[in-house]
Amino acid sequence: MSSPVNKMPTALRFASILFVIVWLTMAAFPFIWTFWGSFKVELDFFSISDWTNAITGKRTLETHGSPFTGAGYNGAWIEEGFLRNVINTFIVCFFVVCTSLTFGTLGGYALSRSGFRYTFWLLIAALIFRAMPPITLVAGYMLPFFEWNLWGILPTTIIVLVAINQPFTLWMLHSFFQNIPKELDESAKVDGCTQFQAFRHVIIPVMWPGVITTGLFSFLLAYNDFAVTSMLLSEGNRTMVPQIAAFLGTTYTEGNIMFAVAAVVSATAPLFVLVMFFQRQIVSGLTAGAVKG
Repeated sequence: MSSPVNKMPTALRFASILFVIVWLTMAAFPFIWTFWGSFKVELDFFSISDWTNAITGKRTLETHGSPFTGAGYNGAWIEEGFLRNVINTFIVCFFVVCTSLTFGTLGGYALSRSGFRYTFWLLIAALIFRAMPPITLVAGYMLPFFEWNLWGILPTTIIVLVAINQPFTLWMLHSFFQNIPKELDESAKVDGCTQFQAFRHVIIPVMWPGVITTGLFSFLLAYNDFAVTSMLLSEGNRTMVPQIAAFLGTTYTEGNIMFAVAAVVSATAPLFVLVMFFQRQIVSGLTAGAVKG
C-alpha cells in the first residue's frame, strides 16, 4: 500500500509532465530544425518571404525534384573534403584527453595526498590560469611558434589546448581523489604495495567514473574549441569548428551556408552518441564528485 506522503496529486503530476515535455521540446528544437533544414536548399531554409518553405521544401522540389536533398552533405563531405577536418578533430581530441588525464590523475592524486601548504596555492594558481580567456593565452604562444616554424600544425594546437585544459582537469580530479578515504592507500601499503601500485591497482579502479567524466569534459573542450584552433591551425589542418566557420564565409568572401548546416549536423551527432554511451559513468562520476566519501 503506497504511503499518502509519497502520493503526488494528479494536477501536480500533470504539470510536471507538461513542464518536462515543453522543456525537452525547447531544448531539442534547434537541433531538430537544423537537421531538417540540412536537407533543403538555402532559399527554402532561410526563406524570408514564406517561412513555410523550410517545411514544405518548395524550391528544393523545383531544383532537385524532391522536397529533400543531400546536396549540403555532398558539398561538405565530397566537394570540400570535410572528412579531413573530422580526422584532424579526433586526432586533437585523442591526444588532448590522453595527455590531460595522464597529468591530471597523477597531479590530482599527489595534491590530494599532500600535506604541504603549497598545495592550496598551486590549486589557486591553476584556477586563476583557467579563469583567463583562452584567447589571451594563445597570444603568448604565437611569437615562438612563428619563430620556430611550428605554427599551423596539430601538435602545437594540442600543446596549447592541454595547457588551457590542465587546470580544470587537475581541479576536478583532485576533488574526486579527496573523496576517496586515505585508508585505502594505507591498507594497500600494508599489503606490500608501493605508493604508485596503490594508486594504480586500488585508487584508480574506485574512481574510474570520475576519470571518464573528466575525460569527457576534456574531450568536449577540444572538440568544440574555436578560438585556439582557428588561430593556430593552417587551412589544411583545420578541425571541424573552424571549417564550419569557413563554410559560412565572411563579409569579404562568399560562403555556402548549406555546407555549414550539413557540417553542423555531422559534428553534433557524435556528441549525442557519446553522451548516451557514457551516461551511466557520467552520472556516477558527478555523483561521486559531489558526495564526500
